[in-house]
Amino acid sequence: MSHGPYARPAPLPGHWEEVTASWLSSLLEQQYPGTAVEHLEVVELRNTHTSKIRVAVGYNDTGLSAGLPERLCIKGNFTGRHNPFEICRMEARFYHDLAEGHALPAPVSYCSDWDEGAGNQGVVVLEDLVEAGGEFGSTYQRIGTEGVARALTDLAALHGHFWNSPRLAAADWLPRSMDTPGDCDQPRIIWWLVEENLSRDVYIERLPGWMVADPRRFLRAYDLLNHWAREQRGPETIVHGDSYLGNTYLRPDGHRIWLDWQMVRRGSGLRDVSYFLVGALTIEERRAAERDLLAHYRDALRATGARDVPALGTMWEHYRHWAMYGLMSWMGTRDHWGQDNHSAIHRFSVATDDLGTLGLLEALA
Repeated sequence: MSHGPYARPAPLPGHWEEVTASWLSSLLEQQYPGTAVEHLEVVELRNTHTSKIRVAVGYNDTGLSAGLPERLCIKGNFTGRHNPFEICRMEARFYHDLAEGHALPAPVSYCSDWDEGAGNQGVVVLEDLVEAGGEFGSTYQRIGTEGVARALTDLAALHGHFWNSPRLAAADWLPRSMDTPGDCDQPRIIWWLVEENLSRDVYIERLPGWMVADPRRFLRAYDLLNHWAREQRGPETIVHGDSYLGNTYLRPDGHRIWLDWQMVRRGSGLRDVSYFLVGALTIEERRAAERDLLAHYRDALRATGARDVPALGTMWEHYRHWAMYGLMSWMGTRDHWGQDNHSAIHRFSVATDDLGTLGLLEALA
């Protein structure tokens, strides 16, 4: 059986100890013929549900002539454990089919590959952003309305690049937003975490009263969001799918890029806009600026050349629906995962009330 876009005879490695100079040579050689990695040193290994391996490498003359950097970040599942979801393969396909060779607000990719079949492995060789001199985003940061406006300009550049794009339409491997088990079934998959958090005072005091009183109403509302999203017609674009501040990196030039493309979809860019905007602003900041910020995003999107952009009133009504997605996503987190989930859940809880999200969705039933 052959694997991936390069028809490899053997599957990709599944453990970090198999990431060797010889293996990396065979991967990079597909994209840069004649390149050989002469030595490889692991600088940092981060294993969670997937893996990030930062490496220092040395090349032969061909690799040096190709301009390959001496520091790289290799992403995949090198935990030695099977992952039942396609997140690594999805990210690898995004970089290979849609991102390579394009100036997108995403890390620079040098090579990507994936296995076909049940393995779900995918590997991406990226620039090492630790060495790039910028700043990784975190939900503990306060970037204010000006910082969010600048980020929305970069997000509009991403969405504008793929707005009604034939390349996006041709990517038949790319799921439609809110029409795949990773989206539709997400709260049920993580329901054990939701129930755990629903039992904690730190969550109860931040959640909407209706959700504490009847958690299953939350599930029904999320199902209605999925149904509503699938029924929408109009221009589609790339959807990052997990576009919160902690999945971003601020380059030294002031432009923000998005990391972790494991939930990439096609669909409404307002899923990304809502998830980023509501999560990145304090409640007071959002209340004061969200309409203006949405108008700013729309103007920036039109400035990319995107056509048939919905009217601002239509975008606002759609934006009001999407707060339920953020509420769902943050309900499945734990304190020790490194993000400020208490503030995030509070911001999305209040947003669903401020925007009348529950009423909008339940009116669809």
